[in-house]
Amino acid sequence: MARKDPPQQPPPVQRLRVRYAKRGRLRFTSHRDFSRAFERAVFRARIPMAYSSGFNPHPRMSYAGAAPTGSASEAEYLEIALAEVLVPAEVHALLDEALPPGLDILEVVESPGGSLADRLEASRWRIDVSARLDAALAAVDAFLAADEVLVERMTKKGLREFDARGAVLTLSAVASQERDGAALDLVLRHGVPAVRPDDVLTALAAVSGTPMGEAPLMTRLAQGPLEESGSIGDPLA
Repeated sequence: MARKDPPQQPPPVQRLRVRYAKRGRLRFTSHRDFSRAFERAVFRARIPMAYSSGFNPHPRMSYAGAAPTGSASEAEYLEIALAEVLVPAEVHALLDEALPPGLDILEVVESPGGSLADRLEASRWRIDVSARLDAALAAVDAFLAADEVLVERMTKKGLREFDARGAVLTLSAVASQERDGAALDLVLRHGVPAVRPDDVLTALAAVSGTPMGEAPLMTRLAQGPLEESGSIGDPLA
């Protein structure tokens, strides 16, 4: 007997874009853990999601530019597709109530169309390290003076070598207000392969011979389109 084709789901009637934060101990939430938590929150909030077609339909959600596990963030983004038209402010309140403290909904807006991921061209980070400020300043100067700083990182495709310097748009250091050490202000251009904040820390140690210390506190402050001025714009604007 021929297998029947799976039922086709109706197309979404509305798409919403969501900005959320990972704070405190919830910064250790992996992307997979967050996606499960968010699906449970959507179910508890009874938000009428649109579903994919096929034998195993799943709610239509797309994630863009997720921060590495262990880093906090004030600028994580996703898009959800709905089966009914809702007021974004109401969805904001429902999701924020259904998610645990530390995974916080910051903004919900209606999608104008196009690709959200394409609007996430750069990120700004604050990295609090235990290295002394004078050592951090010397490492930053050496890094910025270099034309190329190669680092290695294990990826899904194995050990890869890439240039960390080429992705750094700005980098500076000041005294940290979070710990006894320095705070790095870093703006990274997104690219392939993606350069992460910890790659920059590895590169700083490589060019200066001075490790930046263990257990850095990495916080993404913003991500979005890269403006001509060098600042990062609002991807939901």
